[in-house]
Amino acid sequence: MNGEKVKLVLGFITYGKSTLKYLPYFLPSITTDLRMNARDCADDIRIIAFDNSEEGDDENIKYIKENYSEIEIMRAGVNLGFARAYNKMIARAKELGVEYFLALNPDMILEKGAIAKIVEALDKDAQIGSVCPKILKWDFENNKKTNIIDSCGISELSALNFFDLGQSERDSGQCESREIIGPSGAAAMYRMSALEAVKEGENYFDELMFMYEEDCDLAYRLKIAGFKSKCISDSIVYHDRTAAAKGQGNIKIALNRRNKPRIIKRLGFLHKHIIFIKYWNLQSAKEKLEIIWYGFKMFVFALLFEQYLLKEYLYLWKIRKDIRKYK
Repeated sequence: MNGEKVKLVLGFITYGKSTLKYLPYFLPSITTDLRMNARDCADDIRIIAFDNSEEGDDENIKYIKENYSEIEIMRAGVNLGFARAYNKMIARAKELGVEYFLALNPDMILEKGAIAKIVEALDKDAQIGSVCPKILKWDFENNKKTNIIDSCGISELSALNFFDLGQSERDSGQCESREIIGPSGAAAMYRMSALEAVKEGENYFDELMFMYEEDCDLAYRLKIAGFKSKCISDSIVYHDRTAAAKGQGNIKIALNRRNKPRIIKRLGFLHKHIIFIKYWNLQSAKEKLEIIWYGFKMFVFALLFEQYLLKEYLYLWKIRKDIRKYK
């Protein structure tokens, strides 16, 4: 560290063997990019790893300490989930007085200059509250980069119905002029002043959402607060996503669910309903009808095909007083 003001904190989460296998690829990717572009993208940079593993001698921590001693490690001894872990890292970034916070999944690799280019975009336009790189798919098993889009940011399909722009499409530049409301949580850079403007109490991500949809929720809050978001298409990263959509139609969505783990389906179902409740008061009459229709389809689908999801309605009722309702 050079003693100057920290401009950027880069944070990522580790958890057991599911992330350990990626670290030998991910960490050289980010550290090389930062060293080569430090003069362009920051006066000083801090990297923080939050370990969500429950084991005290977790292999992720050992690997980082042995190979990247400059990385600050935070841990709680339990799995706090995505939202709570990132809230703690963002709070640490606030202590350091940074301008920007970059959230990255460790199951990815970066092209040269990826970080500098998204920092530059925020430096140039104070109205932009968040940015993302173009995220393409990484075939980790074969260590092969592809030109299949993972995400070009989060877009709103209809009332409170969000999707990753371009996901599973072959990249031909088709997303470069499309509007987004925020970045995918897999690779998202936020202006700290924007996060401060939309936080709920002391939380930036909604901690009612353990993981999944929390990036959509934050993106929507930034949108209604008037902040712009942008995908920087010449900033490229590659992501080995475990659960990706293959279309927006009802049939495609239903078919895609067959390959998703039950925990992902449960959390996605619950968190979608939390979002409906949070922002119901902000919707027009037409948008409320769209939400009711979408919610009805979710109920019928659960009743017919995934009955275990019906328990989430009981949990939703239990936490109803904890859900912040926007007016």
